[in-house]
Amino acid sequence: MIKVLTLFGTRPEIIKLAPVIRALEQPGSGFQTVNVTSAQHTDLLYPFVRLFGVGIHHDLQVMAPDQTPNQVCAKVLAALDPLLDRERPEVIVVQGDTTTALAGALAGFHRSIPVGHVEAGLRSGNRQSPFPEEMNRRLISQLATYHFAATAGNRDALVADGIAEKRIFITGNPVVDSLQATLERLTPGPEVAALLRRTEGLKRIVLTTHRRESFGETLAANLRVLGDFVARHDDVALLFPVHPNPAVRGPTQNILANRPRVELLEPQDYFDFIGLLANAWLIVSDSGGIQEEAPTLGKPLLVLRENTERPEAVTAGIAQLVGDSPEHLRHALETAYARNGHLPTGGVENPFGRGDSGRRIVEALRAVLA
Repeated sequence: MIKVLTLFGTRPEIIKLAPVIRALEQPGSGFQTVNVTSAQHTDLLYPFVRLFGVGIHHDLQVMAPDQTPNQVCAKVLAALDPLLDRERPEVIVVQGDTTTALAGALAGFHRSIPVGHVEAGLRSGNRQSPFPEEMNRRLISQLATYHFAATAGNRDALVADGIAEKRIFITGNPVVDSLQATLERLTPGPEVAALLRRTEGLKRIVLTTHRRESFGETLAANLRVLGDFVARHDDVALLFPVHPNPAVRGPTQNILANRPRVELLEPQDYFDFIGLLANAWLIVSDSGGIQEEAPTLGKPLLVLRENTERPEAVTAGIAQLVGDSPEHLRHALETAYARNGHLPTGGVENPFGRGDSGRRIVEALRAVLA
């Protein structure tokens, strides 16, 4: 049996690693999993752990209020060292660009344990944006042994960074696996079902925003634009699951609280959140994961960022970048309203995968480790 240590600490990581873990744990797979969470995000993570039925073998419990990325990285590294000594995995699998993923890749490198990187090769072109994710993912690429890239463009970015092609595997992104499995059994909970009934007949905008580079005046300006847009159009509703970070909650309460047709929600479980997206007229977000999900859902997306490491969504006609000024967001919203949805989403194939990425990643691991 090949022992694989999977490491994750945030909601996006578990959503994208769950299909990989499920494939690793299939009877007769030849793999033994050791699933480790850093608990970088505790409240947001564990509902998804339960939803996807992932067994946790070790919880590093690094979560603390208002800690810096350096503090998270130091805690994860310190906790992993004795754990790796005890478990002695043959490979460590990390996902994406979080501080947890970076710490896991660095811990593996220090101990000469091969590291597999799921969602490898994303590049925005700006080392400061998104921060710190862009630098995290570049550093993980230099530390990892095996690179599981979602698209040919991701592979090309890795090759341009000097990664040997024989170490790169185009697998799609397992977020599509999780999304497709969710859509097959999608039943929103009672609160979301009531919200959808309450907003029936309205053009629903679903908003998510949480990235550090958006904090401060940028976030406030975007919220004002969205609030004003809803106020101008009485057939529009804004549905906003608010991230628990005080840097998001404070401005949100100041700007959007108690406005008509503005629904400020607690963070949703995956079923409820996908239920919101599936019933949206328009999505507005700075999330990378939503850029990957929108093509499958067939929903137009305005990206609250100046750049994207997922240009395939823009090329496919699903997404539009609007994040360099509030005026661009205002214009994009009015254009969408005038055209009743302005991006050609019908029949677009998801460029990020077909729903079999977990299996393909495990097959690649088997090929290099067996």
